[in-house]
Amino acid sequence: MTGLSAALYAVIGILTSLGIVAPVIGVVRFWPAVIVPATFAVLFGPWVGGIGAAVGIFISDMVYPGHGNALLSLTVGVPANFLGFYLIGRISKMNLELKEVIIGMGAGCLILALVAYLAVNFLIPKEISIVFVGVLLASYVLATAVGYKYKEWLSYEVSSVIGLTVGSAWIGFGLWAYSQVLPLPQTLGGAMYAPFWASFLWFVWTFATEIPFLVAVVPPILDACYKAFPSLKPKVKGE
Repeated sequence: MTGLSAALYAVIGILTSLGIVAPVIGVVRFWPAVIVPATFAVLFGPWVGGIGAAVGIFISDMVYPGHGNALLSLTVGVPANFLGFYLIGRISKMNLELKEVIIGMGAGCLILALVAYLAVNFLIPKEISIVFVGVLLASYVLATAVGYKYKEWLSYEVSSVIGLTVGSAWIGFGLWAYSQVLPLPQTLGGAMYAPFWASFLWFVWTFATEIPFLVAVVPPILDACYKAFPSLKPKVKGE
């Protein structure tokens, strides 16, 4: 299952990225293929999801139209994908309650908003900070609203937000850190010393373009898988 997840992730990613990258700063591709490792992470566990995503993103980075830089992929794309989808597989199994979600995610959003507020006067422009906070709040509202209406998907919705937040943060700040030491690949402009605010834009682009696919597309796929293979469906307490 890990090998199948990696292969599908690489192939579907290459076919669906459409050559679209983040505006202004580029580098990060449009990536609806996140539905593949997310589905495998929920069905077969965090290690399958995490390792499959790590291997799949490395393959897609090395194959045209990927950037072809193994060091960049191993330090940014591979760990970001492993952590993000490992967390999705782990947290989706936790049977969270709505009250826990509202309190926990609300506290997390407030902390991140405070970080953005403190950084705005020193490191990042005010407009970028507003977009950053807006994306966080929108994800909080979306996850709690969907979880309230479809309680069976509450843990998965939360896992998607948390996993993607961690993965997007690694990509955003990882690309910035990489550019301070080595130039980004020539296919991505070859830039060095990217401004710190670029890390927040990379974060926002990655999160905002991928969360709709995780939230809206994966649950119907999982439903279909559970109907086709009932043994994959997790047991509910009391059954």
